[in-house]
Amino acid sequence: MVVGEMVQEIDLVVIGAGPGGYTAALRAAELGIKTILVDAMPKPGGVCLHMGCIPSKALLHAAEVINTTQSAAKFGLHFEKPKLNVDELRTWKLGVTDKLAMGIVGMCKSAGVEIINGNARFEDNRSVRVEKDGESATRIKFKHAIVATGSRPVALPKLFKKEADMQSPRIMDSTGALKIEAVPKTLLVIGGGYIGLELGTVYAALGSEVTVVEMTDGLLPGVDRDLVKPLATHLATSFKAIHLSSKVTSLEDIGSGVKVGLEGKDLPESMTFERVLIAVGRVPNTDNIGLENTSVEIDKHGFVQIDTSCRTADKRILAIGDISGQPMLAHRAMRQGQVVAEVLAGRKSSFDNRAIPAVVFTELKSPGAESPKQKRKQEDAKSAPQNSHVSLRKSDDLSEPVGHTKVIYDSESTQVLGVGMVGPRAGELIAEAVVAIEMGAVLEDLIVAIHPHPTLSETVMEASMTAMSRIERNRNRETKSSQHMADHC
Repeated sequence: MVVGEMVQEIDLVVIGAGPGGYTAALRAAELGIKTILVDAMPKPGGVCLHMGCIPSKALLHAAEVINTTQSAAKFGLHFEKPKLNVDELRTWKLGVTDKLAMGIVGMCKSAGVEIINGNARFEDNRSVRVEKDGESATRIKFKHAIVATGSRPVALPKLFKKEADMQSPRIMDSTGALKIEAVPKTLLVIGGGYIGLELGTVYAALGSEVTVVEMTDGLLPGVDRDLVKPLATHLATSFKAIHLSSKVTSLEDIGSGVKVGLEGKDLPESMTFERVLIAVGRVPNTDNIGLENTSVEIDKHGFVQIDTSCRTADKRILAIGDISGQPMLAHRAMRQGQVVAEVLAGRKSSFDNRAIPAVVFTELKSPGAESPKQKRKQEDAKSAPQNSHVSLRKSDDLSEPVGHTKVIYDSESTQVLGVGMVGPRAGELIAEAVVAIEMGAVLEDLIVAIHPHPTLSETVMEASMTAMSRIERNRNRETKSSQHMADHC
């Protein structure tokens, strides 16, 4: 033991105070487990609260206000062009995150969860050492540990012309972009995934000319094309340009901007932008925390291998959140946090959820929820015709962009396997689909449940009705065909 080192013994140490970590700590304390929560950041909440979900949604709200005032002229309400004060916008955003962080501190204090700031590293599978610059280290001996260290943006070092460019303030990752240090006249977004499109939407609303470069042949790779199409059409009116099947080959800070090497159809060899945002995904934070000193197994992508109870190969250590695999979403981590606390308390619990909603928070939201069964029975599943939100009077009243709702179902049992939505309020509406899938609902359940009128929620009911009508027509056709064959036997 190092002289001056503090030693603590505890039932449970949770490493990482993001949504998964603090949820696990609070639930464990509620179940009578003495818990310490360790995080490297000075305030709890993790990347989600300080450099991800919350600040991005706050800024998207500001963008929505700007866009709403501009579109209000369609129904006779005319506003002057908003005047942007970047400093005030940044201060407001920080106020939102700080208030939520203090709320977490308060909950931990009430629950008896001690928060320790510092970088944690496993010495073995019974202890971690927590170090903080300028302070003595703390050694924590534990019975169990939960690792919830989250993820960080993917870096692309091979793109930079010179090493100094990697530190250029003109070349940002999502963390840098969320600081809103300035609103550039021109912004290049590398990557057409949800992070790039969300932040591109923010900067476009604030006044930037946004160009997106995506390597694949479509935005939001992996997302249902029926949902992406109207979203892409809408974004094309907000962004200056979207280049698909294209890539960035080099980045160089030339003082007046960033010179970008490009490859793709109808693209010049290079263009210059005031700022560049690299948004090509995230990687798990499983390195530099001493997991090699334990029996925890990590796959080739850097993810910790876990079972349905979120246990690792080391019986004393559990893992949740971004480090435990895809999808890397805060609400998945929070559910896992509940599961691990209950498992450690001796309760029967497992992460066996049928549906995990995924929401892209652009101006025209595109969320979806699906059951693993959807993938297994893809050949038997049928999708209902798309239902346009604009067909409902409520959407016309709102003067919102059009969209549609899509229901995926099993053609024999009529069980709901998935729901996709694109359009206004879709991020809120998708929760009904999640409940339906978790409960094993069939189409009739969504049809007979009375949906308030006029609301966008009716699209779930109408898409289900369309699906059921298709099934009944097919069944009637098969019955008539069978009867016809019997008459001729």
